Amino acid sequence: MTIGTEQNPVNENAQIEARRQAAFMRSLQKNLKHMNKGSGDSLKWLQENMPYYFFITMKEDPQAVLNLANQLDQVKQQLKVNLIDEDEQLILARVDRPGSFYDTLRSIRHRKIGYSEMVHSLSPLPDSDEYLEVQKIEFGIKTPQEIADAENVQLPQGLAKRVRRIMKENYPDFDFRRFQEYLRLLWVNNESYVRMSPPLRLARILWLYQQGNQHDGLYLDVEEVEEAEGGRQSGETRVLFAVGNPAQSGFMAQAMEVFSRLDVGVRRLYGLNITTKYHTYFLGTMYVRPHAGGFLEKTSELFEKLKVELYNTQILSPSTASYLKFLAEGVYSGEEASLANTFISFAHTSLAHAHPDRFDLETVKIAFHAHPEMAHTLINLFRARFDPDLKDRDAKYQELLAQTEEAVANYNTGHRHLDEVRREIYRCILVFITHTLKTNFFVPEKHALAFRLDPAYLEALGDQFTGDLPEDRPFRVTFFYGRYGAGYHIGFSDIARGGWRTIICRNQDEWIANSASLFREVYVLAHTQHLKNKDIYEGGSKLTVVCDARNQGSEDEVVSRLYKLQYGMTNAFLDLFVTEGGMAANPRVVDYYGEEEPIEIGPDENMHDAMIEQIAKQAKKRGYVLGIGIMSSKSVGINHKEYGVTSRGVYKFAEIAMADQGVDIHNDSFSVCITGGPYGDVAGNIMNLLLNNSPKARILTITDGMAAVYDPKGIDHKALGEIVLKKDLDALNPEALNPGGFIQYRNQRKTVDMRELFKKVVMTENGLEEKWITSDEYYRELDNLLFRVETDLLLPCGGRPETIDENNCHKLFESGKSSVKVIVEGANSFITPAARTHIQDQGVVLMRDASANKCGVISSSYEIIANLLMTNKEFLKHKEEYVSDVLDILDRRAEDEANLILKRHKDAGGKVRYNDISNNLSRDINRHYARLFDFFQKRSDLAEHPMFKKVILSHLPAMISENVKFRGRIKQLPPKIKFAILAAELATTIVYKGGWDTDLEGRLKSFINASF
Repeated sequence: MTIGTEQNPVNENAQIEARRQAAFMRSLQKNLKHMNKGSGDSLKWLQENMPYYFFITMKEDPQAVLNLANQLDQVKQQLKVNLIDEDEQLILARVDRPGSFYDTLRSIRHRKIGYSEMVHSLSPLPDSDEYLEVQKIEFGIKTPQEIADAENVQLPQGLAKRVRRIMKENYPDFDFRRFQEYLRLLWVNNESYVRMSPPLRLARILWLYQQGNQHDGLYLDVEEVEEAEGGRQSGETRVLFAVGNPAQSGFMAQAMEVFSRLDVGVRRLYGLNITTKYHTYFLGTMYVRPHAGGFLEKTSELFEKLKVELYNTQILSPSTASYLKFLAEGVYSGEEASLANTFISFAHTSLAHAHPDRFDLETVKIAFHAHPEMAHTLINLFRARFDPDLKDRDAKYQELLAQTEEAVANYNTGHRHLDEVRREIYRCILVFITHTLKTNFFVPEKHALAFRLDPAYLEALGDQFTGDLPEDRPFRVTFFYGRYGAGYHIGFSDIARGGWRTIICRNQDEWIANSASLFREVYVLAHTQHLKNKDIYEGGSKLTVVCDARNQGSEDEVVSRLYKLQYGMTNAFLDLFVTEGGMAANPRVVDYYGEEEPIEIGPDENMHDAMIEQIAKQAKKRGYVLGIGIMSSKSVGINHKEYGVTSRGVYKFAEIAMADQGVDIHNDSFSVCITGGPYGDVAGNIMNLLLNNSPKARILTITDGMAAVYDPKGIDHKALGEIVLKKDLDALNPEALNPGGFIQYRNQRKTVDMRELFKKVVMTENGLEEKWITSDEYYRELDNLLFRVETDLLLPCGGRPETIDENNCHKLFESGKSSVKVIVEGANSFITPAARTHIQDQGVVLMRDASANKCGVISSSYEIIANLLMTNKEFLKHKEEYVSDVLDILDRRAEDEANLILKRHKDAGGKVRYNDISNNLSRDINRHYARLFDFFQKRSDLAEHPMFKKVILSHLPAMISENVKFRGRIKQLPPKIKFAILAAELATTIVYKGGWDTDLEGRLKSFINASF
């Protein structure tokens, strides 16, 4: 593709630029009188030998050009000559040598670059056979908030018209509906760039930005540059490269390293970083010449390598040893370095949860870095299994598999202990490769990697690495790896749903601890979710990711990394699970599974509204089987926080459990302690329900990540109501406390004598008193509030999993009696199974998470049904009626289970624990579900039978089942969804109503009549 030349734009614009350049040169010559005698000749040489664009882009930096003219003769003798060196800008000149711009970028890799430019002279320097290189770098990138705050933007008169005309001539496929928006965004980000750039350059950069957006944040293209000044053949190819949300520092250096490693010389470069509403965008134009000669053809092998390696910069961090050592030494390609890092991450997270000391992260890293030949052996096996371009793939894979198994089994360096550890690590990756069923590794356009595994790999790892997990084995495991983190999606049934939780690690300790426990955490959460999902057609799953936010200077930088990781993993997910005829739709994905997998995701920790909408939009764009139904709690959905759906079930369980203890929470006085803050979904809404429905509730304690509050008479309802669902706990007015009450603040701190102190305010008889307490005192008080404050009801509705475990649960009984009577778990896995057993054995009523907080996931399931049966417009029109029906279903489901748990407990004479009853209910329903789902898959015709249609209708909200138009759309549901709804509705009815077991005599008679 050839686009209008840079050096000779359209006539009208060329004349304008020529006049501007002439004026610029006159201005420079006027100032030469202050320079040395040779400066005039040097300026003339620059005018004759520098590219046309050099003087356009430098016209706002005349002093740099004058300094260059004055010091041109010094460039040959010195490594570099600084022309401008300021906080906001660096301009330097140096002799053109391979890697020179990369060297500069590497020296400033920790700084944020807003604009970068590099040009070479068209001819060698005077009296030299070497060329001049001028580098210009502007520092600083605007924040999303600065972009959002920009108002009343006035573009220069006629600018839009000129650029639009050029755009139509050169890029006619541009979507002009976004033209004004994009041009305004460019202006707000870098006004000087827009002012100095000719219309063709602006048209090109706007087109590139749109292409980047349309191609999911990664785009590479080439245009042949036909002609340079004076009719010279340029021999250059214009490379256009766009990246959404790249690393804010070090990215340019990493990209330039790719060109250098592939022997592609960059003659000129113009790199612009702009900030959008959420993150930055890199837009680069490079003019290149392959060292081997010729143009960089889009159909060439070199272009494909360049694309793969440039796109891989979004996955491979330059701070890893795989990059710093092995890539630089040519041991790995960029892709192979990313795969080696993936192996390290998978092995560590798979082995360390059971043996954190033996398989810590550094030990796993060294196993690969000390023996790169073993890493290469495993990489080659992986390629043989999944490279879609490899001929005779199966035969080569089997051959390499035998060799790799032998290499791993016989690994021996003479260091027995190290060899044993490393063999386990290598064996883990061998199991990973042999049990991966599909991966997007060979899809070039990716921001993250995904690997769908056969869960049988867990048995292959052995009991020593799975003994700390629940016994039930999942239906699928998918591993994700990205530049800023890793994660797992674990599902316990074919059709599954569960939330996406991202754990942000802001320091080294958090990163080490959360990475090591990642797999067990997501496994336990997914298992709990499966028990919880018994009332709906989707089984349980969970996606949990650790995000590396170490050493990030601002919250904007943390959010940028969070979004990059989540967006990358979303697209990696879709690479695997967007299918055609059951097989992965992307031809670069070798698929050994070959079935469609409807997986639904919901929002959990650190999933922002903007990303919720983006995931839904992306799934629909890419043709996922569920469309926007991939994600719940959307704008076209049922927002959990807005409707308090999860807390509704928690409140219902508390109401029934407390009534069983003789307390009417609507009318009687009772005490309650809560974990989780007022701004959180579950905790905030449980507080809201208590304030509105339990006027005599005395909320003694609230603890969250921001603060901890205690009031011996109960926190003032009015003061709490002012911040519930609006602000964090640290916003509570301390003046509303009763004497003896206090608030301690996590983020209000100071350092005295090298000790970190936290602010604490205490209400005394004489008013508020301010104190500063040590870290030990702060966390000791948190411990007291959780374990030692006597209360009727404990509602854990926020906090990390396993906060109460077998090692600390005894603190609830230190006074000789229990400090709590009833516990209703609103937070997932807040109490470990062993701790639950101990607590209940002391006489405490405990309603576990899988029962008490199940209403959130039930609501999400009905949101997806709405997405499948109604258009967005229809849903919004009928939303309140539909949501009202769903809320009725939630109340009924919570009430059914709470009453059945208490009934079975009484029927067993109190000898069966509440959580065991809950687990048995879930397992009973899930067992019936699995058998029925399998049955209906084999007898698909039954889903259309009137008797079974009636079952499907009974599962749906009344607004659907009683509306002829919407009811008629049930036949459009994917077959698997219909089978799952049938199985779920029948299974729950069998267990909750008990008719299946109580009418055993009738079933036996029917069987005998039919069989004998």
